[in-house]
Order: sequence, then structure tokens, then C-alpha cells
Amino acid sequence: MPYSYLLANSSQKPLGICLVGLGTYSTTILAPALQFTKYCKLTGIVTGTPSKIPIWQKRYGIKDTNIYDYETMHQIADNSDIDVIYIVLPTGLHATYAIKAANAGKHVWCEKPMAKTETECKAIIEACNKNKVKLSIGYRMQHEPNTQQIIKWAMSKPYGAIKTVYAEIGYNVTNPGNTWRMNAKLGGGTMYDLGVYALNASRYTTGEEPISVTARQMTTRPELFTETDETTHFTLEFPSGAIAHGKTSIGDNMHRLHADCKNGWYNLQPFSMYSGVKGKTSDNILLDIYIENQQAQQMDDDALSIINNRPVMVPGEEGMRDIRIVEAIYKAAKSKAKVLL
Repeated sequence: MPYSYLLANSSQKPLGICLVGLGTYSTTILAPALQFTKYCKLTGIVTGTPSKIPIWQKRYGIKDTNIYDYETMHQIADNSDIDVIYIVLPTGLHATYAIKAANAGKHVWCEKPMAKTETECKAIIEACNKNKVKLSIGYRMQHEPNTQQIIKWAMSKPYGAIKTVYAEIGYNVTNPGNTWRMNAKLGGGTMYDLGVYALNASRYTTGEEPISVTARQMTTRPELFTETDETTHFTLEFPSGAIAHGKTSIGDNMHRLHADCKNGWYNLQPFSMYSGVKGKTSDNILLDIYIENQQAQQMDDDALSIINNRPVMVPGEEGMRDIRIVEAIYKAAKSKAKVLL
């Protein structure tokens, strides 16, 4: 049964959501999206920048008692207005604050990529299990209806066996700026930031876990990319014999997911933008279902999994699988050799 129908006639009180980190994604995407949700309400914030507080209070009516900084975040444990803590920080900080959220006894939503390392991912999962709270990773695309069709076809294979997948995402960023995305310690790097979309898409399009990876990385601007990758190519081999070719870059515009099968093909182009996801098949079936707001859909789905005590759509184990492969991609690129998974 689709999650959206589970509480069609319910008077369930929306879950209180606390955003941790008030950067661009929280400010321009998640907070506005929460105004479109049915089962969520923005009730709290955690920020290290006091000047942002009055702006958020005026815009969203957040109470003084629901505002925290990173040192007082543990006190959310005593706040009944907050049910979920959403970690929207640089990747390198996800583990620290997701674990704090779990230890506060609140459900945890964590932005993708889940963390820098598989070890950190395991620690987040263990903290959530120990505290008996749900953990969901912010892979909004798995909540998007056209993408969900691709995921279903991985199982039903209406066009025969999947032979080759191409998953490419990139933007030509002429001035990337001195942000955390250029800082390796904070979890920067194109493979972590954008490439995880192509990696996750390779996995859900085939419906399999890869058994090996090869990779190479390059830059045309070595003066800028001193710590992180500008462009990464990776190739995954799957048990069925399917091959996925992935590419990610902030020096090149591209945005496609394409599956070649024994008896046809299908694609999404673009496949992971915030809106306008669409595609088609070799026999002219259009994949063009429209939803108003991907992030609102994602958060409502995750809220309903809590309300109805159902498994989340994208659990921590899913995020951890990608990070394990990301680490292998970096290892393969550095060694210039195939890495077995």
C-alpha cells in the first residue's frame, strides 16, 4: 500500500522536525518544502550562527525553547515539540551529530551521502538501534515516482536482462568557491557530493550490488582542486554480468540515467534534479509523472514510516552500501587497479 494512503482520514498530529545546520539546503529547499508536507512541521533549529535565529523565527514562528546550538543539542531529549532531528551538515560532520540526535532519543534523518566512511555509517546505525529510533537517509530520488518505476523494472525486467547502465551527473561550476565541498576533511569532493547520485542510481537501476569497481579521477583546474576530485569516472561490475558506467564532475554539464537491455532501453534525463525528472522507453512509453515537491514527498514518506511504525524507504544500510563503494572508488582511482567488493 502506498505510504501516502496510510493516513488518508487520520487526524494525526504532524511530527515536529528540527533542522541541524541552516546552510543553503536547509534555508532554500528543506524549510520551504516543510510548508508543503502533510505529516511534518518545522518546530526546531540547531545553528552555530546566532544572527540567523531571528530570521528563522520571524519566517517560521519557531519558539525560543526550540532553538539550540551545537553544544546544547543534546537537550532536545527533553523537548516534546521535536520528534525528528534532520542532519543537514557537511558530510564530514554527519556521524557526530547523527549520533547525538539518536542519543537524544529522537528519530534521525540524515542527508546524503550518509557519512565519510563505512565505519562512521556503522556507528550511526548502531546508535539508532541502541536508542530504538528510526534512521532514514535523504535519498529523495527513491521517493520520486519516475525513479520508482526504474526501480520496479530492475525486478520485473520488461525489456529483458539489463546489460549496461550509464549514470552521469555534473555541472560546469566555473567558480566553485572556498566551501566545505572543496575540503576533504569535511567530506568534500565531487564523488561524495554529486557522484553518490550516479552510484545509487547504478545500484537501483540494476537491482544488484556490484562485485568490483575500477575508477579514474582527473582535473583541468589543479590550482583549485588541491584536496578533492573535480571529475570521477567509475565502472561497476554486477553478478548478472551487467556493467554500469558512472561519471560525475563539476567541470562538465551532464544529467542522464540510461539502461540498455536485451530487448530495448529506457532512460531518465534529467534523472536527479529537484524538478522536471522525466524519461522514455524504446517503445515510446513516457516517464513523466509530476510531483509538486520532491523533498516534501520524501519527508512525508519518512514521517509516515514513523507514525505507522513501518520500515523506512531508505534505511541507513542503504546509505552505508554507497559509502563502502565510494571508498572503493577512491582506492581504485589511486591504485589504478580493480578493487573487489
